[in-house]
Amino acid sequence: MSNDNDIGATLADICEIAAELVLPLWRSGLEVLTKADESPVTVADQRGEKLILEHLARLFPGVPVISEEHASELGTPDAIGPRFFLVDPVDGTKAFVRGDPNWTVNIGLVENGRPVAGAVCAPPTGETWFTSGGKTMKRTKGGPAAPVHVRPWPKSGAIALVSHTMKDETKQKLMAEYGFEVPEPMDSSIKFCRIAEGGCDIYPRHGPTMEWDVCAGHAVLEAAGGTVLTPEGKPFVYGKAQDGFRNGWFVARGG
Repeated sequence: MSNDNDIGATLADICEIAAELVLPLWRSGLEVLTKADESPVTVADQRGEKLILEHLARLFPGVPVISEEHASELGTPDAIGPRFFLVDPVDGTKAFVRGDPNWTVNIGLVENGRPVAGAVCAPPTGETWFTSGGKTMKRTKGGPAAPVHVRPWPKSGAIALVSHTMKDETKQKLMAEYGFEVPEPMDSSIKFCRIAEGGCDIYPRHGPTMEWDVCAGHAVLEAAGGTVLTPEGKPFVYGKAQDGFRNGWFVARGG
């Protein structure tokens, strides 16, 4: 990682500032609107994104940003340069609306198709994970940061993080395919972070996501010793402007 891209701590600061803005709106009964793709959006998403975009424009002038709410409203660009940010101000909006704690604020930096820096903040718990010096660091409620790392694949009881809405037959199929024994439902990019800190083992995603959903978590997991690959074991890349920044399937793993 070049010094120019070792900005995870700065991205973590921005995520935490956005978290302070958004957290009071959680469980506040705010209005939920529906976007064109039928997914929910709230004023928390909109305010958080505006704040993040202002900070990125000031600190990293000239670096393009692809952000969820802007893209939902105005569409994605037809082309993107080799270096750009991906922003999801509230990943896990459905959990946010339900009042569940597993939602996150995410900023990732892409260079030449790869995530090279990232930060993920979980406002309800005050946890923040970020890349730094080729490692992943974690701090809680602004306390001191300490490195985290993936754990080796356990001899028994491997834990997979899966969607809340996953059907039982799909879980059984994935258990057979990937060799885990305990499926645990969880929302948002926090799944990458729980694997990165050694609490879980695998996150197989056989379903749609957008690049801003996963970039920051991908950076965090990779710096902690994990991988995010296609199911065929190929690199999982970013900057897919021709596809509207939609992702194919992927598998995130720890050790």
